[in-house]
Amino acid sequence: QVQLVESGGGLVQPGGSLRLSCVASGSIFRVYDMGWYRQAPGKQRELVASITSDDTTKYADSVKGRFTICRNNAENTGYLQMNSLKPDATAVYYCNADVIRFSGPQDSYWGQGTQVTVSS
Repeated sequence: QVQLVESGGGLVQPGGSLRLSCVASGSIFRVYDMGWYRQAPGKQRELVASITSDDTTKYADSVKGRFTICRNNAENTGYLQMNSLKPDATAVYYCNADVIRFSGPQDSYWGQGTQVTVSS
């Protein structure tokens, strides 16, 4: 079994910052690509940022220059630093990771999501 647990969401004023964390745990041999997605009410889930196992990153145009994704491979943890937050960032943020387990093939896993609300 593999679990992804996100944390760090909350209520923040426009212009503020939040740092999301995603910890992968369980019978993990290796974590490959990790990504952060978000889903606002009434909208489809969208990719915010992703990072490969060799730290190649990709960002949605709407967050470039304000959000930073990084990871700690030794701790199977991913992070999303969000600065200069705008109200349109309000959404549930989900962590996704491609994981190889000791006892199985590579598979994709999702966390339960963490709410981010940007409002004055």
